[in-house]
Amino acid sequence: MAHCIPMGTARVRVVVDGRVQGVFFRATCAERARALGVTGWVRNLADGRVEAVFEGSSEAVDALVAWCRQGPPAAVVREVEVHAEPPRGEVGFRIR
Repeated sequence: MAHCIPMGTARVRVVVDGRVQGVFFRATCAERARALGVTGWVRNLADGRVEAVFEGSSEAVDALVAWCRQGPPAAVVREVEVHAEPPRGEVGFRIR
């Protein structure tokens, strides 16, 4: 069953490289996403990077991508890949 996707909904997949595991990156990302009304998920990858999907208004998604370029205080972000995707109607924001 497909969800109704509001007009103006943006979706991106980001992959964050650097010291981004063990520094509360996922927990802080989830808090910020929920505060901005962004849906999707965030997870650690086996190679030490963090991957996330953000879906919401363009402004809120852009704000989260900008946050990913800094991360939480203990993080050292080297690179952020951003890939636009078609919205899928994500519900809630979860840590995988």
